[in-house]
Amino acid sequence: MRMILPDEQTQVAFGEALGLALKGHGQVHLEGELGAGKTTLTRGVLRAYGHKGAVKSPTYTLVEPYELGDVHIQHFDLYRLGDPEELEFMGARDLLGDDQLSLIEWPSRGAGWLPVPDLRVCLEVLPSGRSALLDADSEWGRVVLARLADWAPNKDVSTTP
Repeated sequence: MRMILPDEQTQVAFGEALGLALKGHGQVHLEGELGAGKTTLTRGVLRAYGHKGAVKSPTYTLVEPYELGDVHIQHFDLYRLGDPEELEFMGARDLLGDDQLSLIEWPSRGAGWLPVPDLRVCLEVLPSGRSALLDADSEWGRVVLARLADWAPNKDVSTTP
């Protein structure tokens, strides 16, 4: 599935729709060059669960946890990861449980260690806005894509099958 996101506001709105479709759990790999909008999309996902504050990419800490009501979200940024085994030493296995939502920027840096994601989102910079290419790698990912199939900036996906 491919979405065209002409501006930051639309990208955040799509992130919110994605967050609602994920229903608080799953693993999402966020791919794309520097400045493609991985953290902007994450901001939208977090807003779906009521987060009102700023969202920074956890480039130096590698992970930023969010507890938003009953939803536990782990926002990873693996850009500065030297070796995928570092994830084991920092206890990341416990942070990737099925009972939470994991958003992982730069997942290629954790290749061979990270489990297969439910959903992969590849963001690309366009002359005007961004493109988001979404692929499912699990049954849960396919369910999420089905919920997003008719998304438009003014549509609420929480009621879609």
